[in-house]
Amino acid sequence: MRWVDEGLVLQATLSQLRRKDGDAPARTTIRPVQLKDGLHYQFEYHYPNKAKHENVPAAQAGERIAEWIDANYRQALFKTKEADYQILFSKKGKAAVLKKPASAQGADTADHNRKKNRVLDAPAPFLIELGIMTAEGKVKDSKMDKYRQINRFLEMVTDVLPHLPKDRPVKVIDFGCGKSYLTFALYHLLVIEKGYELQVVGLDLKADVIAFCQSLADKLGYEGLQFRVGDIAEYNESASADMVVTLHACDTATDAALAKAVGWGAQVILSVPCCQHELFRQIENENLKPLLSHGLLKERFAALATDAARGALLESVGYKVQMLEFIDPEHTPKNLLIRAVAAAVPESVKRRKWDEYVQYRNMLSIDPYLEKALGEERRPRPVIEGEH
Repeated sequence: MRWVDEGLVLQATLSQLRRKDGDAPARTTIRPVQLKDGLHYQFEYHYPNKAKHENVPAAQAGERIAEWIDANYRQALFKTKEADYQILFSKKGKAAVLKKPASAQGADTADHNRKKNRVLDAPAPFLIELGIMTAEGKVKDSKMDKYRQINRFLEMVTDVLPHLPKDRPVKVIDFGCGKSYLTFALYHLLVIEKGYELQVVGLDLKADVIAFCQSLADKLGYEGLQFRVGDIAEYNESASADMVVTLHACDTATDAALAKAVGWGAQVILSVPCCQHELFRQIENENLKPLLSHGLLKERFAALATDAARGALLESVGYKVQMLEFIDPEHTPKNLLIRAVAAAVPESVKRRKWDEYVQYRNMLSIDPYLEKALGEERRPRPVIEGEH
């Protein structure tokens, strides 16, 4: 398979089974994936009720495809940047090759004609099972916003991959996972797309939702994905985590998750806050009366003030923090994501961040839950004179 051996194939599809009574998948799709140990081709085997994945080193993929076609299929479509090649086999095994204009993404070099590059651009079984895609791999119109949200989340995860361990399974805790669209997407990206070993625990209070998610994980064969019923603040089944995800945890539940993440020494924290009531009841500042005297303005200000306090506290314990737009604000006002990555921050810098936080806290007369949850032992020590 010259196209495969030379790394020219962007996508391939094998279809039309030679035998209807065999155990081969009805369709196999193939595409290149860049894993930690080099270029591979991902084989996605489509069975009636499930899909399986296998990553094959590029040097072996051409031979595997040839064997797979010879044993199972009568039709193959290879998409390259230059052209599409369709191979049709007669009942006697004679092959005919048809060359067509290129249709794969990247074939047209004009920027304005290119498709938007998405992290998750190919059909994935979990998207079909969760009702985002049709069985044919088309995103449903009613789920397009959710699809964009998933891709935006995966973009943010991709940026922090260098901070995750590569020599052992990555441990992830997802607090308040809900129906787990993003949990399944995270597992798909790290395990199926990137080749990581992963241990994920999704936690939520709704037993019926957790039962659904566990059933789907079992159906998809996502062995490293487990779901548990439980409360964020009371969860003590893990002593460490590499990544902590908390999406739309309500009010101080977000802070409880952040404190847990810091206590576990998490390298990466991804948090999308939800309703925020704690500081709304606390904020006082005479100079801000024109703002605080209007309920709507005070509510919005309190939400921003809460996330600013969270960011400052995380910085004071050694994280580099970014406040990112999660999805387009026209879709939801709750579109902010806090991304924190553990870093080797000098003690003097942590102390300066703590002092800045204290001034901010005192100015607004607030007493944030997160400060108490982190505890005094995590506060940076006083700077010694002459220390940098």
